[in-house]
Amino acid sequence: QVRLVESGGGLVQPGGSLKLSCVTSGFNFSVYVMTWYRQAPGKERELVASISSPTGNTTTYADSVKGRFTISRDNSKNTMYLQMNSLKPEDTAVYYCFARGLGYWGQGTQVTVSS
Repeated sequence: QVRLVESGGGLVQPGGSLKLSCVTSGFNFSVYVMTWYRQAPGKERELVASISSPTGNTTTYADSVKGRFTISRDNSKNTMYLQMNSLKPEDTAVYYCFARGLGYWGQGTQVTVSS
């Protein structure tokens, strides 16, 4: 059974940091390009970052998060991460992980940036 479980979200002040995790099971994690998406209230889901397989040596970011967010993966743990620094109120959203081409989403983790 394919599972993607996000965690690490929460409430943080502007300028703060959070690290999200996506723990996966049920598929060969290392061969998939992995991605983070987010969806803010009233907005469409948008791609935040992606990381290549299997080594993760190629990463891409949305312009809005470049220089602030870092995506990474640990194939030994079947886990992907998103380090988020210098958070802004506009980063508030539910964050989801997605294995490109697999077609499964996690349940998401809420990130709220507010003072």
